[in-house]
Amino acid sequence: MASLSSHEVTVLFLALGLLLATARLFAEIAKRFNQPMVLGEILAGVFWGPTIVGTLAPHFSSYLFPTQGGGALVLDGMMTLAITLFLLVAGMEVDLSTLWRQGKTAIAVSLAGIIGPFGVGFAAAWFFPQFIGGQTGGENTLVFALFIGTALSISALPVIIKTLMDLNLYRSDLGMLVVAAAVFNDLVGWIIFAVILGMIGKTNQFSIGTTIFLTLAFAGGMLTVGRWLINRSLPWIQAHSSWPGGILGFSLSLALFCAAFTEWIGIHAIFGAFIAGIALGDSRHLRERTRATIEQFVSFIFAPLFFAGIGLRVNFVKEFDLLLVITVLIIATLGKVIGCGLAGRMSGMARREAWAMGFGMNARGAMEIILGLLALQYGLINERLFVALVVMALVTSLMSGPILQRVLRLKRQNRFTKFTNGRTFINRLQARSRAEAVAELAAVAATACGLEAGEISDGAMLREQLMPTGIGNGIAVPHARMRGVTETIIAVGLSAAGIDFDSPDGRPAHVILLIITPTHDDGMQLEILADIAKVFRNTEICHKIVAVESYTEFLALTRSYSR
Repeated sequence: MASLSSHEVTVLFLALGLLLATARLFAEIAKRFNQPMVLGEILAGVFWGPTIVGTLAPHFSSYLFPTQGGGALVLDGMMTLAITLFLLVAGMEVDLSTLWRQGKTAIAVSLAGIIGPFGVGFAAAWFFPQFIGGQTGGENTLVFALFIGTALSISALPVIIKTLMDLNLYRSDLGMLVVAAAVFNDLVGWIIFAVILGMIGKTNQFSIGTTIFLTLAFAGGMLTVGRWLINRSLPWIQAHSSWPGGILGFSLSLALFCAAFTEWIGIHAIFGAFIAGIALGDSRHLRERTRATIEQFVSFIFAPLFFAGIGLRVNFVKEFDLLLVITVLIIATLGKVIGCGLAGRMSGMARREAWAMGFGMNARGAMEIILGLLALQYGLINERLFVALVVMALVTSLMSGPILQRVLRLKRQNRFTKFTNGRTFINRLQARSRAEAVAELAAVAATACGLEAGEISDGAMLREQLMPTGIGNGIAVPHARMRGVTETIIAVGLSAAGIDFDSPDGRPAHVILLIITPTHDDGMQLEILADIAKVFRNTEICHKIVAVESYTEFLALTRSYSR
């Protein structure tokens, strides 16, 4: 049995560590700029890939991310596993009742999103094959035109789902409609691509008709009989196995079995995992804690590896053709957005949501790259077109989230931790009374806002006399609007003994947050108070947070409970 050498294992772990750390770092930076985290994860791969590090230090890049050998095969296998598990999580989030209600609209939008870019792409490739970057002459031109139409019409289901999750739209009716349309879109697209592979003699072991039949039979069986069997099996597994190991093992095994089946019949492994996730997530016996454990493990470990891996595949400088890239991008974007948007409007959607539907469906990514790699391998396209397809996939993936935010006019909720810092944090309050606690916190807040500590303390205590600010669960939120303050400031103090803030539950406050806001910003204070109530609604965090030793620990703990 062949195995990796010690050196190859060392390089593999180093590469995975760097890729994951950079992907998470870039994702957090993207989040700070109010962008989908998937944007940062893809850019992390672009950084380590041939475009930047591969150009500046080619030997180092090829050392970390080889394209041949055992390490390259293992890395590619890791990426495939990552996206497969991510689609399991995505499937678990699907509300089947919403999909059934929106079925007609989803199919109409999906078909329009296929016909638009497919028609324009097919025409461009048929009449200008040499410019687009394909082989010419007879049957080759037909196959090439079919490929271009298909490649430009398929949406990237993983990117769409990740973007919707990052924007908190995934569970909305709009999010479910976009996902339903994307699932149907990709299924049709892969069936068309199976026809193309058959035309060039590179199809899988089954005929095209058999592949289509097996795909539909698998999906129908899993969403009917499979759902029933899973729902009956989960209580038995929970009763006779340890938690959460038994359910986790069952869920991941089911996803891998289904992924293997759909890969075997010639569609793609991710569809099997996605259908398995739908059938599993629909069971009322799947605990929320188990669902959350699977989601966090996959979304923050495996998903970043895959999305960063997209950027490792190509060099955007070599073989880059600006005119071809622009042409491909325009055809793909206009065809998809206009087609889906008009179909949405004709189906009765509001104007803003219809265009959001179009831009949501416009995201490409893994699908185009996979199609491009296969077409390049079979000699159907050249390197210029491959680069153009990848650039189109990345650009549409990156622009999807920001444009969705602008079209829907999404407003990001203010997190209270945004207005805290280490200088306004006291991990051990000396105060024993309400007034002493407010004065102690006012002293550190004064250094941050430039006001006198006494002025801040008086303003907060005046508000305290009108109505006590203890909100229960060991939390107090004294607050005041102050003249001369230009930015919101929150001072945080912890008291192990507890201080009486006249809370409704009668418990002393162990976490005191002094909130100082400008007089002209009426809405800011309400948003912050709502976020504090949301974070500290769990009594578990209130017990843990008193023991923290630093502001970093405080920030980490509160953020872990704010999701």
